[in-house]
Amino acid sequence: MAAEPQNTEFLRGNDQATTNGKIVEYEFWLLKRGYAQSTIECRVRIMKRLVKLGANLFDPETIKEVLTKQTWSEGRKEYVTETYSNFLIMVGGKWDPPRYCRIEKIPFIPTEQEIDQLIAGCGEKTSALLQTLKETAIRVGEAWRLKWIDIDYVNSTIRITPEKGSHARQFKVSSKLLAMITMLPKKSDKIFGTYDLRGYRTSFTRQRKRTANKLQNPRINQITFHTFRHWKATMEYHKTKDILHVMRLLGHKNIKNTLIYTQLVTFEDDDFICKAAENVKEAKELIEAGYEYVTEMDHLKLFRKRK
Repeated sequence: MAAEPQNTEFLRGNDQATTNGKIVEYEFWLLKRGYAQSTIECRVRIMKRLVKLGANLFDPETIKEVLTKQTWSEGRKEYVTETYSNFLIMVGGKWDPPRYCRIEKIPFIPTEQEIDQLIAGCGEKTSALLQTLKETAIRVGEAWRLKWIDIDYVNSTIRITPEKGSHARQFKVSSKLLAMITMLPKKSDKIFGTYDLRGYRTSFTRQRKRTANKLQNPRINQITFHTFRHWKATMEYHKTKDILHVMRLLGHKNIKNTLIYTQLVTFEDDDFICKAAENVKEAKELIEAGYEYVTEMDHLKLFRKRK
C-alpha cells in the first residue's frame, strides 16, 4: 500500500530547531495525557535516536528507511513504530506504518544464589535497591521513587506508588532490608536520592560486570533490574500455585500479563534448601529469609526454601 500523501507544511518542518522543539512538545503532550514518566523518557529517547540515525521526523518515509537498516529486534521496531505513530497524532501527520511481529521471549530466571551474589557484590546503595526489588517484585521506577515516608518501621512494610497503570501495593519486608535502607544517607526525601535513573543504570552495569568477572559466572551479566520482578513472580507462583496472588503481587490489571509465570521454571521435588530452628528467634530469621515451615522433629522446627 502506498504511503498517504503528506501536506507540504508538515514535510517542510525538518530543520534542527523545529525538530528539537517538536520533541519537547511531544514530551509535554505525553505528560498531559497521563503517561508514566518512564514511558515518556523512553519515547523521547526513541525520537532523539531516530533523528541521530538520520531520520526526518516530518517525513515518515525516512523513518521507514532508518528502521529497515537497523538490526533491532522485531519487538523494538514495533515499539519504535508505535512511538512514531503516537508522535504523528500530535503533529497531525499520517503514514502507512510498517508491520513488525513481536517475538515472545521467555525471560531469564537466575538462581537465588546468583541474585544474592550480585546483591552482595554491589555497593551499599545498589545492594539496598536490588534487595528491595528481590523482596517486593516492584518495577525499578517504583523503587526509585520510594520516599522515606513510605517506610513503616513499626510494621516492617513498604508502601508502593504504582506506575504504568498498576495497582498501589504494600509489602511486608525483612529486617535485613530495613537495616540496609536505614544505613543509606538521608540527603533528600527520596530513599535512593534524586540522581537520574538512566545514569544509574550505567553504574549498575559496571558493578554487575565486576561481580560476574570476580565469580567467573557470565550468567550474572544477564540479570537486569526487571529480572528481579520475573524471579520473584516465578518463585511465588511455584510456592503458592495461585496466579491471582501473583497478579496482585505484580500489580497487574490484566491476568494475561501474569500467566507467563506459570511456565518459566520447572522445579524438581527435591530442589530445596532445608534449615532447622531451635528457637523462635531462629525461626523468625528463617521466615524473613524466605523459608517456609514444614514440620517439627526432635524439638526442632524444619523449614525449606527453593534453591
